[in-house]
Amino acid sequence: MSVGLEHYLILSVVLFAIGLYGALVKSNAIVIMMSIEIMLNAVNIAMVAFSRFITPSLLTGQVFAIFIMVVAAAEAAVGLAIINA
Repeated sequence: MSVGLEHYLILSVVLFAIGLYGALVKSNAIVIMMSIEIMLNAVNIAMVAFSRFITPSLLTGQVFAIFIMVVAAAEAAVGLAIINA
C-alpha cells in the first residue's frame, strides 16, 4: 500500500482540527499561539502534498510553505515579545 494524496490530506485535516480546537477553547496565550502554529503546519502539509501529486515538476507548494514558515516564525517572535513585555 502506497501513501497517496488522500493520506496527506487526512493528516492535514486532523492537524488543522486539533489546532482549531486549541485556539478556540484554550485561554492561555502561549497555547493559542502553539495551536495557530499547528494550523499553519497543517496548511503546509496540504500545499506540499498538492504540489507533489498534482504538479510534480513545479515547486510552488514548497515555496509557499517556506514563506508560511517564515511568517509563522515572525509571528511567534512578535507574540512572545509582547507576552514577555
